[in-house]
Amino acid sequence: MKDQEHRGIPQTTPRQSATFSQDVNSDIRRAAATGIYDIRGGGAKRRVPNFDDLLFMGASISRYPLEGYREKCETKVTLGTRFAKNPIELDIPITIAGMSFGALSGPAKEALGRGANAAGTSTTTGDGGMTPEERGHSSKLVYQYLPSRYGMNPDDLRKADAIEIVVGQGAKPGGGGMLLGQKISDRVAEMRNLPKGIDQRSSCRHPDWTGPDDLEIKILELREITNWRVPIYVKIAGARPYFDTTLAIKAGADVVVLDGMQGGTAATQDVFIEHVGQPTLACIRPAVQALQDMGMHREVQLVVSGGIRSGADVAKALALGADAVAIGTAALIALGDNDPRWEAEYNKLGTTAGAYDDWHEGRDPAGITTQDPELMARFDPVEGGRRLKNYLKVMTLEAQTIARACGKNHMHNLEPEDMVALTMEAAAMAQVPLAGTNWYPGKGGF
Repeated sequence: MKDQEHRGIPQTTPRQSATFSQDVNSDIRRAAATGIYDIRGGGAKRRVPNFDDLLFMGASISRYPLEGYREKCETKVTLGTRFAKNPIELDIPITIAGMSFGALSGPAKEALGRGANAAGTSTTTGDGGMTPEERGHSSKLVYQYLPSRYGMNPDDLRKADAIEIVVGQGAKPGGGGMLLGQKISDRVAEMRNLPKGIDQRSSCRHPDWTGPDDLEIKILELREITNWRVPIYVKIAGARPYFDTTLAIKAGADVVVLDGMQGGTAATQDVFIEHVGQPTLACIRPAVQALQDMGMHREVQLVVSGGIRSGADVAKALALGADAVAIGTAALIALGDNDPRWEAEYNKLGTTAGAYDDWHEGRDPAGITTQDPELMARFDPVEGGRRLKNYLKVMTLEAQTIARACGKNHMHNLEPEDMVALTMEAAAMAQVPLAGTNWYPGKGGF
């Protein structure tokens, strides 16, 4: 090389491998040095087809738009109308997904309840049970019934406004959760009936059933415990959405919650998060098709989660057939997670604001994904609740703006025909035409 340089021969520019990128190489070095797979929180970071790949067309001559200040666009949604005596009535079609006490601090769970309550929507417990502060500040609280059964008891089931049986999670279809010992405080240990400071791994499947028939029995048990009063949700991961939705309906679910691979988790293997499951966009139409094939669309409600960030995402999910959406990671960001104000402390942890995902270590500078009393004291649940309420309000206004522009007086009137796709992949997944055509892959013809 140096000899060529001296002779004036042009040199090639050093080029990184697309296969062995810097990120890949750093993963290999870390694995070689430690012999341990990487654990982290959050959802898939890889780029997958998503709601940004869809556009609404709006109204002009062929469609009549609604005037924003004088013509209403309704946002209310009712979940659990199939069998429950007391279905949940929400002011907005945006709910808060299940996130456990243990993964999150007590004040963070309180803030989620405060914000959801102020916005007129529901929040969800997560693994590890129901906390008094969450129940006390949530007018509509969904109680998750998980494979681990950590913190589960019939008294809390009866206090809930709905019960969500968790079969799968978008970030880890077929896998269980983790809560490492540094986050197993005295209170978390007591609620989960675990030794303090010992790593906890949740089961990947429920211990008392082996198939769909047993799910039907479990739903009936929960209905008897609650006197058929509250809706029973079934949460599935983005694995085989058509068949899983069909089986959940046949088992007697009031609501199906569908979680795509962009959905977050408190902690699991990075290889799981990035390489198992399907993008949220790919899951909605098969689930809706299952509901339609069984004559249950809108009678059994569909809640979609996994990477929902804005009112545009909400509107697109509803246009594809969902009744509501659930947010998790976005809600934590609204509370203050990964906030640049803590940049210096993120740097000390070897990361930066926006990239911090070592939630399992319990050292979150924002005081949200930790059980450390000093860090928790930094977080104000009242202010966090106010911020979440504002965020939910903005998301709702954004979705209403789009719906009015499409001539809809209710957000549930949005439909696939209101949209086009920017990429072949998004067109195929969402089954909406590629922009500039009336065709999508699989439709046939041009």
